[in-house]
Amino acid sequence: MLGFENLLTWILIGAVSGWLAGLIVEGYGFGLLGNIVVGTLGAGIAGAGVWALGIHIETTLGNIIAVTAGAVALLLVAGLVRWPSG
Repeated sequence: MLGFENLLTWILIGAVSGWLAGLIVEGYGFGLLGNIVVGTLGAGIAGAGVWALGIHIETTLGNIIAVTAGAVALLLVAGLVRWPSG
């Protein structure tokens, strides 16, 4: 079962990675709060992806890198699918 501390850590790492992804994928972001949400969702994508590949990440830095990759992928897809604003 996912404990409160683990959930809080997951959300915090997702928030940091969403912010980083917003910096990396400039022009596809959704603002600070939106990127944090996308980063948290990217954490789920990255977690599922590394689990499916059988990769076990033991460090916080490794988790941030993996989750940032998931958030970047999600921002790219969301930016491509987003309706034009005009």
